[in-house]
Amino acid sequence: MAIAAMHRICKKAGAERVSESAAVEMARVLEEIGVKIGKEAVDFAMHAGRKTVKAEDIKIAATKVIGRG
Repeated sequence: MAIAAMHRICKKAGAERVSESAAVEMARVLEEIGVKIGKEAVDFAMHAGRKTVKAEDIKIAATKVIGRG
């Protein structure tokens, strides 16, 4: 993931300054969460008899993994 994007995310969250190591760690954590959501989404698509993961699969998976509604 792009480090500049991690800086932007942290700044949108209210950070005045973001260290390079913080941006790198943010990328690592978000990728880890993204993989978990992706795996769940693939399971939902397969359960529905599809090979294609759709936006709704991601939404459902995100809710299950991080409690996002």
